[in-house]
Amino acid sequence: MTTITRPQIKLIEEETRKLIEWVENIEKSDNTVFDKAQTIATRLGAHYCHNSGLTEIGFWTPELESDVIQPKNIYLEIFTPKQTIKPTKHSQRIVFRRDYVNLEKHGEYFWGVLSGLKAGTKDNFGSFYWLRYLDGDTNEVRVIGDCLAYSLPYGVYAPAEVYNMTSLQATRKDMAYLLTDQDTETDEDITHVHAPHNILQLHVNTASPDGTLAGLTELYQRLEKKVYQEEELTPAEQNFIGYDAIQLLPIEPTVEYRGKHDLGHGFFIIDDKDLDEMDAESEGIEHEPGNIKITLKKPDTQNWGYDIVIFGSSATNPSVLRTLRPDEVVEFIETLHNFPTGPIKLIYDLVYGHADNQGLDLLNGRFMKGPNMYGQDVNHQNPVVRAILLEMQRRKINTGADGIRVDGGQDFKFFNPISGRVEYDDQYLQSMAKIVQEIGPSKRRLFAIFEDGRPWPAEGWEEISTYRELIEINPDFFQWGPLIFAHNTPSLKSFWNKKWQRVCQVMQLGENWITGCGNHDTLRRGTQVDPHLDINWNLGKTLPEVLHNAYDNSVITLLNYGFSPGLPMDFINCTMRAPWGFLRNTDDRYGVKVVSEEAGGFLDWQIVPETYDYPNLFPRLKALGFTKLAELRQFVRGLIDALAETNYDLDEVAHICQRHLGSEGSSEASKKEAKTRKSAAELQKLNLPDKSHVLTQLSVAKLKEFAKAFMEDAHEMSNVWLQEETINPGQVAFNLALRQFRQQHPWLRHNLRPTDRFNRIQDQDTTLFYGLRRAIVEEETDTEPYEVAMVAHMTGEPFTVTLGDWLQLDLDQWQIAIASPGLEIKDLAAFELCDSQAVLLERQSC
Repeated sequence: MTTITRPQIKLIEEETRKLIEWVENIEKSDNTVFDKAQTIATRLGAHYCHNSGLTEIGFWTPELESDVIQPKNIYLEIFTPKQTIKPTKHSQRIVFRRDYVNLEKHGEYFWGVLSGLKAGTKDNFGSFYWLRYLDGDTNEVRVIGDCLAYSLPYGVYAPAEVYNMTSLQATRKDMAYLLTDQDTETDEDITHVHAPHNILQLHVNTASPDGTLAGLTELYQRLEKKVYQEEELTPAEQNFIGYDAIQLLPIEPTVEYRGKHDLGHGFFIIDDKDLDEMDAESEGIEHEPGNIKITLKKPDTQNWGYDIVIFGSSATNPSVLRTLRPDEVVEFIETLHNFPTGPIKLIYDLVYGHADNQGLDLLNGRFMKGPNMYGQDVNHQNPVVRAILLEMQRRKINTGADGIRVDGGQDFKFFNPISGRVEYDDQYLQSMAKIVQEIGPSKRRLFAIFEDGRPWPAEGWEEISTYRELIEINPDFFQWGPLIFAHNTPSLKSFWNKKWQRVCQVMQLGENWITGCGNHDTLRRGTQVDPHLDINWNLGKTLPEVLHNAYDNSVITLLNYGFSPGLPMDFINCTMRAPWGFLRNTDDRYGVKVVSEEAGGFLDWQIVPETYDYPNLFPRLKALGFTKLAELRQFVRGLIDALAETNYDLDEVAHICQRHLGSEGSSEASKKEAKTRKSAAELQKLNLPDKSHVLTQLSVAKLKEFAKAFMEDAHEMSNVWLQEETINPGQVAFNLALRQFRQQHPWLRHNLRPTDRFNRIQDQDTTLFYGLRRAIVEEETDTEPYEVAMVAHMTGEPFTVTLGDWLQLDLDQWQIAIASPGLEIKDLAAFELCDSQAVLLERQSC
């Protein structure tokens, strides 16, 4: 039996007193209430000191300001592993030592400096901790987690982990890059990170071969090796290069499984019974009071990223971490910063404007203002909440990010009692952009992108919004432009004609807009288009072909990269032509509703029977009896109608399905109802193969099982690497050539000048764009400025182009720079373009 000397975890009173004195001095200062809170927030959470081995702990606990909760009944509960935790193991039972320490209360805070806590590292897990107290009203034991944690390896409902962040930062391999001046403007030794030339948007779980950041790191390390050795990249690999920035969809903790656990369960299941001597001997450890067993389950939640709970936003969602270690994030960033063709910046997508309702379980009541369409409005006007949110962001970007994208800027609103109006909190949004990243001697202010479509969701917002409110506040800011925002449907014939004014705005004002066509919002929006509308069937023979060719379109790519102002962004699921949706497998309460909103479009627009029939795809749905895509589609149509008719009453939905799918399906009453209920009519079209099919035994539980099965199968189907062998090498090479062209001509980012040209030809249902741009010349020179000309067939019938006449060009001086795949032009004076074909010309003298 191994003998282990038990380290003593205890409160160091003298150091704790110094910490509280520091807090008191801040509180006595003449600073504003918010400034004080912001300074104090930097010491909240758990901070391990590498040199002294001590750990500072701080909690903000206004919910404990009650006479019925005695300070002696409030204590820090600590779990220190006594056996090796294997982070990749699906499930394991580990012996922990549990300790309790009373912290010092000071106002609404609890503070302590402790010895004996173990700090986690890349190779070992540290001590886990949370605050535990006895609720005097209910006599129940409750816990308060650390919302500012650095590491949450077992999710938001488990205790946080003490982590050695000093050691992590000290061993970084990208410090040379971080210390390189990014811009000539500096203030107080703070470097300003300049914006990239283009962006690749990735969702970790579906862009990584194994669904983790470690998988993405291995991918880019493989690309790095191939580039160094001048090996040819596969078409799939080419889709990941040619970008100087990557924007990850949110990697903060999201909602977890509900209905099965509360705090302290789920992925971290505590057995409150202490181990006896026999148990300890069987485990090969020293027997001592406080030894317990905890079952650890590797987090496996699936989410598109935006269903966040605010709690723990300073940490990383463990479901994207293979190793459950914060080092995995830094290693990915290091790999990008050291890429051989030039540094690739990393952009974090931050969601602080709203929270899922699960946030109510995890945060005190001051964090939320009340319900909204997403769950809860966040209370940015509370000074401590405001300070903590900004501190969460500061800790997050200190992993080494280069930029931020702020989700839903229009959601940051408050009632101003002075004006008597609801106003936008632009001051908070600016504060997000002003946060300074500090990594060792490096101090940087990151570039900022805002998604802000105010006055969304007011009626007519799509046409009313200027998409420029924040750019006008600060010309260094970027915003999502009107053609990359959510309501983007290029699969419709009339789309580009209707968007002509917005296209012109991009040309005139778009240099600080994020441009492009495909992203996580628009691709999903494309699957919501009613197939009975006027679809542009020139894009394909089937709905999936139309969708893929609409969002990975050579005309749109050439327009955005070869001619248009702005900062282009692509979504990897578009360029890899992989399925996508707002998928989550954690929702017991609303899972069926979420599926009803996603399944119809997902199946109609992104899946064909041949794909569904592959043996290894959609295994869960097939196990439930849905062996054919047509049958699944038919049931989903009936389910959607039943949910609408019953106002999401699952009991009634199950009853409808039982009547029209089970033994009662042929009754006269059922036939009569089929005439009045759309759902009944749809469901009766199903010809079930046998009585063992899940639909013949449908219940609320089975509906939820179906919803989870659909979400998990669809999530697996959305991994881009399933398309590795099917993508078109010609299209991939064309896209890469345009990205490289944009990198070589950064002047294209700026707005068109009066001497430039941009026009449209509209002939019935046919739309063409064409134009001419000249490079900006800073100084007088004898050399003619570089010029490009472009013509793009956006939609409609074939059209003969005479670009020399349209733009008054001497075509003898011009040559083709880049043309759509398969397009052959023998004579520039007159040539034919079909729908989705385009050509970019350059002057030969240049």
